[in-house]
Amino acid sequence: MAEKLYGGAYLSPFVDAVLDNLTSILEEEDSSPERNNLLLRLRNCLYEVGPVLDDAELKQFTDKRVKKWLVDLQDSLYFADDLLDELSTKAAIAATQGDQGNSSCWSRLVDSYIEDTGDLERIVGRVDSVVARKSYLRLKETAKVDMSWRIPTTSLVEPSEVCGRKEDKEAILKLLLHDDDTADADLSVIPIVGMGGIGKTTLAQLIYHDDKLKEMFDFRGWVCVSEEFDVVKVTKAIIEAITSIPCNLTDLNLLQHELKEKLSRKKFFVVLDDVWKENYDDWNMLLKPFQKGVKGSKILITTRSKKVASVVETVSPHELRLLSHEDCWLVFSKHARLSTASMENPTLVKIGKDIIKKCDGLPLAAQALGSLLRGNSDVKH
Repeated sequence: MAEKLYGGAYLSPFVDAVLDNLTSILEEEDSSPERNNLLLRLRNCLYEVGPVLDDAELKQFTDKRVKKWLVDLQDSLYFADDLLDELSTKAAIAATQGDQGNSSCWSRLVDSYIEDTGDLERIVGRVDSVVARKSYLRLKETAKVDMSWRIPTTSLVEPSEVCGRKEDKEAILKLLLHDDDTADADLSVIPIVGMGGIGKTTLAQLIYHDDKLKEMFDFRGWVCVSEEFDVVKVTKAIIEAITSIPCNLTDLNLLQHELKEKLSRKKFFVVLDDVWKENYDDWNMLLKPFQKGVKGSKILITTRSKKVASVVETVSPHELRLLSHEDCWLVFSKHARLSTASMENPTLVKIGKDIIKKCDGLPLAAQALGSLLRGNSDVKH
């Protein structure tokens, strides 16, 4: 069910990624007018839909039409993204086979491909049709939010507040506590993948404080990466997480040598939480100091993106599933702080469980709705 919950938290970065791909293709000097018109039309669709995604994300829990619209939108964007990737691949192949300085060579090849298949026109029409439906849903436009204000995550967690993640915890601990002497790499990178609000950070926090883990590693570190990925800042944060001492270095070369020195001495476990960056070169640069650490060292990352996981993983990612209705009810009731009398009131319990159905197994939604009803046992409310 995880793939059936959508919205700004996931789709906004996806829309941005498709736009970036589009921009690089539109920058070619010698493109046909027909292709450009279709690509410009696609770009306009993406510009138009971006501002309403956050509103749609909120309304999907109470309006089935909005949820269906988000499903259709993501499906259409997947097709567009796949086609743009294919166009870029065709362009790269044409460049290696012909005159690399002549953009018309690959442009003609790609235009010929589009003309033969008709895929571009069909896919742009599909995106256009879905985007046009937003006007009937009365979605509100919101300015793109600067996410730099967000409070970074920390490693602290109250285990008694976590519901339904025992099996997930045991599965990841098994990977973390297992040392494969036959493996070529000294370092293992284990991704936890799942949509926003599904509980990736909470699970990582739970694992971070496991007693068996504490005994196995010489030191641990927790770093919240978030959307603004800067190799210098992240490297500095890792050093500070490991040493618990402020780091005043600003030069990447000095930072990496410092981190390499710290990591080469002891077996470590580092959590990189809320990772968005998908660029392989950036990740390769960040992880260089880790490569010569003590064998058996581990990095655990949490990310919404399967592409991020594929870039950094050394083992298959652990994909986090949605909670059962029963576990969602436990999350909801804990945050609503329902009294014993309320829990025994069949009318209130029915209303609460109907609310839980709308959460579709998303713990963050159950927590948020529970908090809204905190201490309020009035049926009408």
